[in-house]
Amino acid sequence: MATSEFVDDPNYRPPVIGDEEEGGVGARRRDFLNIAAVSFAGIGVVAVAIPLVNQMNPSADVLALASIEVDLSKIEDGSGIKVSWRKQPVFIRKLTAKEVAEANAVEVSSLRDPQTLAERTKEGKENWLITMAVCTHLGCVPLGITPGENRGDFGGYFCPCHGSAYDTAGRIRKGPAPSNLHVPDYAFKSDTVIQIG
Repeated sequence: MATSEFVDDPNYRPPVIGDEEEGGVGARRRDFLNIAAVSFAGIGVVAVAIPLVNQMNPSADVLALASIEVDLSKIEDGSGIKVSWRKQPVFIRKLTAKEVAEANAVEVSSLRDPQTLAERTKEGKENWLITMAVCTHLGCVPLGITPGENRGDFGGYFCPCHGSAYDTAGRIRKGPAPSNLHVPDYAFKSDTVIQIG
């Protein structure tokens, strides 16, 4: 019967798990267990984090309102429409050549919130003024988007709440409002369609 060469060795000691030299079988097993535990913990964190982060995303109805397209083809010179974007009213007004000239004739340095008509409209489309329909004083909706409404002393918009008057470029000219009507982000998709937002 064959005997092990270690049996007769007085210094022989049976191996103990984890007692091997660094890089031995025990160290490799320990490394694997550590890596496996960390990996499972990481997968668990990701599995919990994804639904948490996902529930913070805007809902489908909010995303649908993030931008709107508006057909401009039926708006006549000197008139406009009011649309809703993000549950806020927006004025879209097609200025006449006279209204554009009046807006450009104003000395910008004399304005409370100095802006030119060109800064408030798109290049080559100065006759289209798109503004939020919210007075910058206390948030009332001004009059003047349709013909026949009170447009104030400057032919633009008039806020019936506290008497703020805006000119044809939507710039504040009189009353308590501190700034011009806000211009939202918008772009022309074609000559007759704009996208707001």
